[in-house]
Amino acid sequence: MSIVCSDLSFAWPDGSPVVEHLSFTIGAGRTGLVAPNGAGKSTLLRLVAGLLPPAGGSVTVTGVLGYLPQELPLAGDLTVADVLGVAPVLRALAAVEAGDATEQHFTTIGTDWDVEERTRNQLERLGLGDVALGRRLDTLSGGQIVTLGLTAQLLKQPDVLLLDEPTNNLDVDARHRLHDVLDGWRGVALVVSHDRALLDRMDRIAELGRDRLTLYGGNFTAYEEAVAAEQAVAERAVRHAEQELKREKREMQQARERAARRASTAARGVADAGLPKIFAGNMKRRAENSAARADGMHADRVGAARTRLDEAERALRDDDVIAIQLPGTAVPAGRTLFEGEHLQVLVDGRPLFAGDGIDLTIRGPERIAVTGANGSGKSTLLRVVQGVRAPDSGRIRSAAGRVAHLSQRLDLLDDARTVLENLTDHAPGLLPAERMGLLARFLFRGARAHLPVAALSGGERLRATLACVLFAEPAPQLLLLDEPTNNLDIVSTAQLVQALAAFRGALVVVSHDERFLADVGVDRELHL
Repeated sequence: MSIVCSDLSFAWPDGSPVVEHLSFTIGAGRTGLVAPNGAGKSTLLRLVAGLLPPAGGSVTVTGVLGYLPQELPLAGDLTVADVLGVAPVLRALAAVEAGDATEQHFTTIGTDWDVEERTRNQLERLGLGDVALGRRLDTLSGGQIVTLGLTAQLLKQPDVLLLDEPTNNLDVDARHRLHDVLDGWRGVALVVSHDRALLDRMDRIAELGRDRLTLYGGNFTAYEEAVAAEQAVAERAVRHAEQELKREKREMQQARERAARRASTAARGVADAGLPKIFAGNMKRRAENSAARADGMHADRVGAARTRLDEAERALRDDDVIAIQLPGTAVPAGRTLFEGEHLQVLVDGRPLFAGDGIDLTIRGPERIAVTGANGSGKSTLLRVVQGVRAPDSGRIRSAAGRVAHLSQRLDLLDDARTVLENLTDHAPGLLPAERMGLLARFLFRGARAHLPVAALSGGERLRATLACVLFAEPAPQLLLLDEPTNNLDIVSTAQLVQALAAFRGALVVVSHDERFLADVGVDRELHL
């Protein structure tokens, strides 16, 4: 069992390259795939899964393949059995048990007479034992749907498992169950994730570049230590190359000054000696040629030093930062933006929130974390605060100006329009130069601002959405974030923290990422 890519190349229809002449082999064990957002991690998994045709080269997968994509294309009217791929077999089993001996039913069942038992065992293993096979997806939480997608892949009993951000939306218990699955994995696992805890359970880390995949033995912590050591060496090389370039420039200038002094002295000597003009001219040309050769030699040495500096600087990693100011989002301390008492929502006739419902008051520029198990109603509560989902009981008083909501799916923007066009829609009062400057601060520089939203990576889509939300007219005073670090690499998560540091309104965030919650400066927690 293995994944083998040989001279693999892929580019988007507009010609933008993703990978070029990439060759690598990944065997048994758990491999974490890392790279900045937009580098092509998800695209590489889709190439390995056979969902995208390579422009060149080949991909060979030995063994049964299971693939969990980053975004699950699941319609709300599907049932759990539909997603798990067992619905036709269950219907055939029910028909046979009811006395229908049609041959087609036996063909559908094949050897899967125990499929319901195996399916329920797998659901129980991943914490979904209480979820009925006939339940509709639109009644499940985001975390439950991700777990369901993983269950569907494990039922295939794969030899090669591709996981793209598998901890998205998962609560702590669900993450631990995923850890248990991977801890016991004996096949090939290639995992794209921003989750440090998950990456620290890997056997190796693979860093994706455009034309190479660099493997580091050990987990993510060992990878960070190796990269830090490489960067220390690169920084010393840059300092040395800078000093060398300065020295070569100084020696070239000194050589030119010595040559000029010699030429001046020689010219005076020739004049004093009264030599014939032709002889004096020959001496002058020889001196000039000698000076030119020396100058050329020094220029070559300066050029070589500059080349070494360029090479040393390319070895340095440059993580961009987001730096913005958001004065229009300021909220006075003590001002009540939202007040809800005994809020309750019914799902299939049953109350979603425990006890007498939720009491929630949001005042001033405070930052609130909403936590709880998958299915406890965190996303639903955000929709209630936003005002798009009315509670079935309870009282609400809202005094917030504009409320902005970033959902788990980041579906605010128009996929068919460019990043710049979307910003224009949300902030029509900005001048064209102001919009381009703003997008540059969100790391969309030059042609990147003209990319269609559909072509963006998860991290790029989040940055584009943040730009449109934070600079919309009027500016938001209450920002609701639902699992904002989903699909973000470590660098992009830091960039999100930087952007939120400039937000001066109230913030309510649903997240299972404890480090992120600490970094954004949460004031208090509401646990459902």
